[in-house]
Amino acid sequence: MKIAIPTAEGKLAMHFGHCEKFVLIDVENSEIVKTEEVVPPPHEPGLLPKWLGELNVNIIIAGGMGVRAQDLFSANNIKVIVGAGSESVEQLVKAYIDGTLVTGNNACDH
Repeated sequence: MKIAIPTAEGKLAMHFGHCEKFVLIDVENSEIVKTEEVVPPPHEPGLLPKWLGELNVNIIIAGGMGVRAQDLFSANNIKVIVGAGSESVEQLVKAYIDGTLVTGNNACDH
């Protein structure tokens, strides 16, 4: 499983489209085996789902994401989890793996 988390200043970017980097986390047997930071291409509608799909991402944990973007990720077989808090990347991934990730409202209003 490969999880992508959009970040700004080292923490979850609350709005997906405004992230500085993505942290990609490879998980095997419920353990983090690899972490990598990548800089996304310039923001264009519809580009990130294809780009992250090409990087073999299966899951995105985000604070907020518009419905259209969620639909595009779904079309690329990428599961989207929205409403995550601004914890560290490691805390978010561990909570997801453990089944304890708490999500609230989608932080995006479009």
